[in-house]
Amino acid sequence: MSETGDLYLELAEDDPFYQHKKTLLSCKGLGVKETLNLNGSLSEQLLNAALEKLLQFGRIANLDKVEVYFGEDACTPAGIYSVRNEISTLSWILSLIPVSCDIQTHAVTLEALRAAVKGRISEVVGVEKEEGRVVDSYRCGKESRLVEWGQDNGVKTKLQIAQIDGYGRGAIASEDLKFGDVALEIPISSIISEEYVYNSDMYPILEKIDGITSETMLLLWTMREKHNPDSIFKPYFDSLQENFCTGLSFGVDAIMELDGTLLLDEIMQAKELLRERYDELVPLLSNHQHVFPTELYTWEHYLWACELYYSNSMQIKFPDGKLKTCLIPVAGFLNHSVYPHIVKYGKVDIETSSLKFPVSRPCNKGEQCFLSYGNYSSSHLLTFYGFLPKGDNPYDVIPLDFDVIDDEDIENDCSWTTHMLRGTWLSSNHDIFHYGLPTPLLNYLRRAHGLVHHSETDLWKNLETEMEVLGTLRSTFDDMMQNLGDVDSIDRENADQDVKMAMEFKEQQRKIVSSILDSCSAGIKLVQDLITKPPV
Repeated sequence: MSETGDLYLELAEDDPFYQHKKTLLSCKGLGVKETLNLNGSLSEQLLNAALEKLLQFGRIANLDKVEVYFGEDACTPAGIYSVRNEISTLSWILSLIPVSCDIQTHAVTLEALRAAVKGRISEVVGVEKEEGRVVDSYRCGKESRLVEWGQDNGVKTKLQIAQIDGYGRGAIASEDLKFGDVALEIPISSIISEEYVYNSDMYPILEKIDGITSETMLLLWTMREKHNPDSIFKPYFDSLQENFCTGLSFGVDAIMELDGTLLLDEIMQAKELLRERYDELVPLLSNHQHVFPTELYTWEHYLWACELYYSNSMQIKFPDGKLKTCLIPVAGFLNHSVYPHIVKYGKVDIETSSLKFPVSRPCNKGEQCFLSYGNYSSSHLLTFYGFLPKGDNPYDVIPLDFDVIDDEDIENDCSWTTHMLRGTWLSSNHDIFHYGLPTPLLNYLRRAHGLVHHSETDLWKNLETEMEVLGTLRSTFDDMMQNLGDVDSIDRENADQDVKMAMEFKEQQRKIVSSILDSCSAGIKLVQDLITKPPV
């Protein structure tokens, strides 16, 4: 912010979706560089106008790949793209507002703006809440001992560990947490990182293996350390479950249940890759059994360790600028949500030499505090984390492979090299030429059917092309629905957990594909009616 009270906004030129976001900003009457004048004391009307401009610019600047792709088609009447995007945008706005200001009139305006943003945070997320009942009969003995160990070693927490119905173990706020409050703080000394490998008797052996990564070294160290009765991290290892139940350890029945889904191939390929890596490592370790005891390095132990790191590790940026894969005791109890409280974490605070987990939206005492593991699809979360998120996951997309159109006259929507679809109930526009389907995909298919320009006038003149486009999509997803098969008659209540999750995932896929088919059919009827009975 300048001394004159101007707040400068700029879309980073290195943004991977710069051109797409530039177009979206232009549609809002905004440029890639904007100036917001906050000079002096603003009336409530001018303050609201300033906040609205900040929100419009910030929402677009903070869009991720999926949100950019579905763009305005998924935007609500209030201008919100997603809960994730709204939380990120409001946090971004707060980061732009100076904490202090020497000019009194500026300070008053800034404080009013800050209060308005914090009010918006409470409003946005107050609509979507995930309820979870604490299971009082479960005694969190191992978990409590880990928290006590952490506190003895400098961990600061405003969370309690509990068994939560539908989630397993989770973290409950022990007091009201407002925006910016640190729910959990972990000192570097309590973080499991590659440094422990470098200081162990393993490193002189492992460093001689060509191509071995620091992540693999840490995984091998963990496999042995888990069984070390004198480990300083014993309370942490004791608190871990014996089975993670990720897709990587699904049984035969669960794998069979996934027949017809893309997830089946993903799991099989991932597991095959892990097995290949294990088979490459075993001969290299077998010559050093005094360091790598055979009984601790079986395939079962290796798979368990892989699941541990996939589901519990975090990428942490240390003060030296290096990004390291780490295990974070206590933080692993924070569950994922598409409506998270904690979205900004992963960088060690230089002043305190600790990793902080601040909340980006309020979390009341007794509520489960959620973390964002990332913008992942349910298939990814099931394969590598062992759960399916509650509620509609906007990242549950079905990828479509098409050849890239190479043409100098290419339009912005056609510049996407990959296309995708998701549940059309997430779209806010089911009108003619939209149908609840993403505009980039529709324009690609229109172009593939010979329609180069996609202005509304061009589309009205080529309704037959719309029929062909929608017919192509419907045919594609008819085949996909047939591959998914009918709903199984398995007794879900008595089925194993992995089978239950496989069934739930397949039901989600049917729901998504069914919505796409419904949108195609509704669109075909809409266009057909216009062809036979054109508007007056």
